[in-house]
Amino acid sequence: MEFNPSSPPTISVVSTFANPFDINSNNSSSLLQISDPNTLNPNPQTKKPIALWPGMYHSPVTNALWEARSKMFDRLLDPPKDAPPQSELLTKLPNQSRTSILYNLSTDYILREQYRDPWNEVRIGKLLEDLDALAGTISVKHCYDDDCTTRPLLLVTASVDKIVLKKPISVDVDLKIIGSVIWVGRSSIEIQLDVIQFYKGSDALNSVALTANFIFVARDSKTGKAAPVNRLSPETDEEKLLFEEAEARSKLRKRKRIDERKECENGGVNRLEALLAEGRIFCDMPALADRNSILLRDTRLENSLICQPQQRNIHGRIFGGFLMHRAFELAFSTAYAFAGLVPYFLEVDHVDFLRPVDVGDFLRLKSCVLYTELENPDQPLINIEVVAHVTRPELRSSEVSNTFYFTFTVRQEAKATNNGYRIRNVVPATEEEARRVLERIDAKTLQPSKTCPTNNIS
Repeated sequence: MEFNPSSPPTISVVSTFANPFDINSNNSSSLLQISDPNTLNPNPQTKKPIALWPGMYHSPVTNALWEARSKMFDRLLDPPKDAPPQSELLTKLPNQSRTSILYNLSTDYILREQYRDPWNEVRIGKLLEDLDALAGTISVKHCYDDDCTTRPLLLVTASVDKIVLKKPISVDVDLKIIGSVIWVGRSSIEIQLDVIQFYKGSDALNSVALTANFIFVARDSKTGKAAPVNRLSPETDEEKLLFEEAEARSKLRKRKRIDERKECENGGVNRLEALLAEGRIFCDMPALADRNSILLRDTRLENSLICQPQQRNIHGRIFGGFLMHRAFELAFSTAYAFAGLVPYFLEVDHVDFLRPVDVGDFLRLKSCVLYTELENPDQPLINIEVVAHVTRPELRSSEVSNTFYFTFTVRQEAKATNNGYRIRNVVPATEEEARRVLERIDAKTLQPSKTCPTNNIS
């Protein structure tokens, strides 16, 4: 397999079953093969204790990223006391933050087993976790000012704008993720990631299997207030186009917030009434309800967990990629229980990180099928909502920390073995449910769907 020689320096990811900090280990599968010439690797004997290296428990990718950028992360773990903020903003190029990761799936059997799903494809949940870890590293690289006397910024995932699966990702073929900063505002950063899998005879365009756009925000690590970030100067035509598109999306998000307020003020009564009409039949006259429909509340699943220290990020908060991983697994299960056939993931429509989740928090993940799209019988769409709540029983409080929206269809091979399958229509029973449905429909209308065509599903 060959990759474009002009691509950025690559971090090779290998399986990690042995201790990555054991300098006497002769097990090559436990060592990280760093091919980035800019990597700053201190003497292993000077590394911080394992307890101070959160992320080593997450995945091989997170381990590799920690190793590759250990100097920067050491500074984040142990920032200078009473250090001033960065005094002068730098102007950086997109290629200064560009980072790539190579999964040697074709030759590393243990790594392959760590990422294999039941259909011999890459586990999407683990991939989402890796994407967030890489995006975080890229945001740090862009904001890094090379001045050890200033205090580093606190960079957090604000939202995931879109993650689109364009074709199945095999677990038997080497995989590469390339990402860089494509746009910056005053205190926000947008990062685009491409997951690439090369097959013989495929060109670069057709080799992109998944695209993702993450938005990070910068906070002053001392005051917690929004902090300015280094500027971005796109050079190539492609970089300038990506910058303009991201700028347009930023303006669209701001306009959407204004439109939502106006919609709320004006009521939107007619659309709500139309959505609630069938739901009222279910509630008031269930014997006469449409047998091809089901109430939204009857599609719900729930999961709960106590957040553990092994799931924290460099700032001591729960790693956003871990939350996405857990939300995806619950969404997949929800779609499976609803459809009665094995689901096929298409895209992450949107993710909002509304408040941080801390170690020790009692987290409840609640999912439902928000609505279905049945116009195309060959590719019915199942739209799943997952809401994460931080629950504090001792305070009798529960707050929403994250919202996740996923779109699935059903696998073609599963559908082929069950010609009588039918995806039911989902109807809301309350005004609050109907508003959530309308908000998601409107959000998807503003940004045209990029789901893969039916013939790409296998």
